[in-house]
Amino acid sequence: MKIKSSEITPESVYLNRRALLKAAGISTATLATPAWGQQMAEQYASLGDLIKSPYSTDAEPNSFEDIASYNNFYEFGLGKSDPAANSGDFKPKPWSVTIDGEAEITGTFNLEDIVKPHPIEERIYRLRCVEAWSMVVPWAGFSLGDLLKRFKPTSKAKYVSFETVVRPREMPGQRRATLDWPYREGLRMDEAMHPLTILATGLYGRELPNQNGAPLRLVVPWKYGFKSIKSIVKISFTETEPYTTWNASAPGEYGFFANVNPEVDHPRWSQARERPIGAGFFASKVPTLMFNGYAEEVAGLYTGMDLARYY
Repeated sequence: MKIKSSEITPESVYLNRRALLKAAGISTATLATPAWGQQMAEQYASLGDLIKSPYSTDAEPNSFEDIASYNNFYEFGLGKSDPAANSGDFKPKPWSVTIDGEAEITGTFNLEDIVKPHPIEERIYRLRCVEAWSMVVPWAGFSLGDLLKRFKPTSKAKYVSFETVVRPREMPGQRRATLDWPYREGLRMDEAMHPLTILATGLYGRELPNQNGAPLRLVVPWKYGFKSIKSIVKISFTETEPYTTWNASAPGEYGFFANVNPEVDHPRWSQARERPIGAGFFASKVPTLMFNGYAEEVAGLYTGMDLARYY
């Protein structure tokens, strides 16, 4: 069933007034006019009709303001508001994605050719970050597994890896060796093919803002947020476990699997509870759910694994 995106969830246009206006190139004088919210909304094109996904959570989504102004995206800076403030020069169009590795079909493809064959769904997913904060996001996207099948991975393809674009002129965080650029992430093949795993092209029925990973990002809702790599330019099928940025940078803190697990703490803080963004900084934390609340769907992927070892 197709329904208009505006009818799926109520879209908030009460955005972060300073960082997002700067990113969009709108003068702060606009704040004095009633039309400023509409002007901001129009910075992101509507995706049109979306399919409502059966995989969505029943939780109330965070506002557009929360989602677009509070991010981890080190390519634009270390602070949570830096991606919104510093991503205005980033150009997500035109865009292409390279497919390589253990597959019968490889090459470089325009984004339109990657996305066009797939129906775009709205999927309301919980997002849980390793810093013990969470939010609920109405992503617009399509199944990663459906895309991967198009390239006919061979029997040697045990993993899928991803790379973020490197553009230090547009991404000021890449001008410093904060991490080993490009940012890289990976999934085991069965994780990549799981129906919960998507490639997102938008949120709240509109194109992805730059700070949220435009124009194409991974979303794996049962894992910590750093696994959901943004601004993807390369997807590779590999036989061995791929290099991943945070795991290589600090293996004692960031595992390859990065499954949300309240019983396995980060070495410097507990993961047993989390702070929902939008509830106020001083709001009480809530218990963290195993696999971020998706245990029924994904626990079988890890049967027999020691999740304290394979964290």
